[in-house]
Amino acid sequence: MATLRQQALSMVQARQRSAVKAPSTKISDYFGENVFGTAQMKVSLAPSVFKKVMEAIDKGSKIDVSTAEEIASAVKTWALAKGVTHYTHWFQPLTGSTAEKHDSFFDALGGLEKFKGSALVQQEPDASSFPNGGIRSTFEARGYTAWDPSSPIFIFENTLCIPTIFVSYTGEALDYKTPLLKSMEAINDASVQICQLFDRNVKKVFPSLGVEQEYFVVDKALFAARPDLVMAGRTVFGHSPARGQQLDDHYFGTIPTRVKDFMVDFEIESHKLGIPVMTRHNEVAPGQFEVAPLFEEINKATDHNQLLMDVMDKVAEKHNLKVLFHEKPFAGVNGSGKHNNWSLITDTGVNLFQPSSSARENLQFLTFLVATIKAVYDHSDLLRASIASAGNDYRLGANEAPPAIISVFLGATLTEVLDELEKNGNIKIEKGDNMYMKLGISKIPEIILDNTDRNRTSPFAFTGNKFEFRAVGSQANVAGPMTALNVIVADVLKGMYKDIEKEMAAGKEKKIAIVNVLRKYIKDSKKVRFEGDGYSEAWAKEAEKRGLSNLKSTPLALDVYQRKATKELFERHNVMNEIEIHARHEIMLENFIMKVQIEGRVMGDLALNHIIPTAILYQNKMIENANGLKSLGLDHTAAVATIKEVSKHIESLKSNITAMIEARKKLNKEEDIVKMAKGYQTEVKEAYFDKIRYAVDKLELLVDDESWPLVKYREMLFLR
Repeated sequence: MATLRQQALSMVQARQRSAVKAPSTKISDYFGENVFGTAQMKVSLAPSVFKKVMEAIDKGSKIDVSTAEEIASAVKTWALAKGVTHYTHWFQPLTGSTAEKHDSFFDALGGLEKFKGSALVQQEPDASSFPNGGIRSTFEARGYTAWDPSSPIFIFENTLCIPTIFVSYTGEALDYKTPLLKSMEAINDASVQICQLFDRNVKKVFPSLGVEQEYFVVDKALFAARPDLVMAGRTVFGHSPARGQQLDDHYFGTIPTRVKDFMVDFEIESHKLGIPVMTRHNEVAPGQFEVAPLFEEINKATDHNQLLMDVMDKVAEKHNLKVLFHEKPFAGVNGSGKHNNWSLITDTGVNLFQPSSSARENLQFLTFLVATIKAVYDHSDLLRASIASAGNDYRLGANEAPPAIISVFLGATLTEVLDELEKNGNIKIEKGDNMYMKLGISKIPEIILDNTDRNRTSPFAFTGNKFEFRAVGSQANVAGPMTALNVIVADVLKGMYKDIEKEMAAGKEKKIAIVNVLRKYIKDSKKVRFEGDGYSEAWAKEAEKRGLSNLKSTPLALDVYQRKATKELFERHNVMNEIEIHARHEIMLENFIMKVQIEGRVMGDLALNHIIPTAILYQNKMIENANGLKSLGLDHTAAVATIKEVSKHIESLKSNITAMIEARKKLNKEEDIVKMAKGYQTEVKEAYFDKIRYAVDKLELLVDDESWPLVKYREMLFLR
């Protein structure tokens, strides 16, 4: 009888290609066809209603009841014409994924399809059944979703999806979107203040985001043959392949046929949903790939990234594939992240991180650049906490991803500019002198993109006209780290404006006042700038000398949310209150504990119920072999040695799994969730995972038998 592993491999060999054909050779012919966006609203709504909707999107103004009714009617007509039967409020609870409750348009009492304005604007899902960090008790079930007009309504799998926020009955945010929207307001207010020192026409600034999404693709049958992949999202056992990524032959290589068909298919569906996916390529590890969209306003980009992952997962099913978003699904090869390319754009069309040939514009560019560096320096621990997760712990610090030490890479050109400004910022400016020339500001090249190298080891790097936050995990909701980034930059910009005002009140000319403040901020934040190899031990030692934190595990990093300064920061900018921060801290700790628990349980189950029985069967065969050799008068010492070695590792597995289970039982009685999480990190994960894995690895080498329960070599999971 064929083993599960053999059956899976047979299924892989029998797979037929699922060729895909686009609706048109021009993406523009079908881009956004399933989105009730600006173009669709313009033709569907009365001019006065359309104007109110655009004001709500651009200025955050309220939509009145009559306007909501007219929008709902137009949306219903459009959706029904496309074969839609149900609608849902599509939201992002603190599970990390999306949520939806479908209701039918059909009204059984009236016998007609109905969709009221009240159904568009608000819905009531159960708030107690989602992670809430103690905000809601089990018997307090009420919560509300409320329409977010700034993110377009769309159709996904014949359901009308309305992007919404999700709040408790008492008003606390239970989702990722609400704090993100508030952080956008905070950075808009702070940025406009600074911009108006340079250009009075600027009335609005919004954060822009482009999310590079990394992921693995494996065959569905091979995925199902790995209980650890199914349950934990990663292989807890298994040898590294003989051929992994050491030849560097997968990165940017020819995309495997089945994967390319899958890519084309999900790109088509994404384009229909208005997601501007643009780039596809092989990543470093075998079976690893990347998709990248064009830049969008940050709220829209966040929604699109969450939706993109849903689309990829659904489309993969059609191709008998499975997409893995876990940060580290396979040991021994690179993990996956999300590179968050963040910038600030004015309503006059200026990217505030784009250097130019104008000295005045370059002073503005330097102001926002230095403010961001200062923000990362002042709040590096919060940035680290915002990306903390059980999965990301496996990736951060490995020679494939940024370290847990938060630093900023600028490149040689910009480093020289800031050093020059710091050194000469207090030189005397005589009447008639060109201040910009004297300070070296006009020396910034017009295009900085190709004047400096990239640093793949930096968690936060300037890349020409944006900052790339490279340390975000591949399965994370980017709203979390982007909310933190928006808030910390807003906080520094607010402080910077006050400092400039003080300089001007002391009689300094505006440009000189700005330069004086920049010079101080450059000096204050210099320790966070690093141009070298972030993977090196030398950097870890140097960072420690500089006083930079190295929060290597999630429980340690999440302590930052307990700090008084963190709570005051979010409250100061009206992004989250103390209750909401406490809830998120508890939810993230619980999530970490649950993930470690699941991995531990999977390890125990596989070892006790699959691996040890197989090893014992093989051991019995070896005993028969040894006895046979002995009866023939032949040397049986090698067979006996193997039997003893197998026995030793079986006993090691049993004792360590029993000890791990007892440690979990003890920790589960701990009332303090902070102590429990740290216990899971040290008393469960660090104490037993490697010991159990070591024993299994040794048995896997010793037990040469087709009945071995797992896919033995990981290269079988990778599509060539």
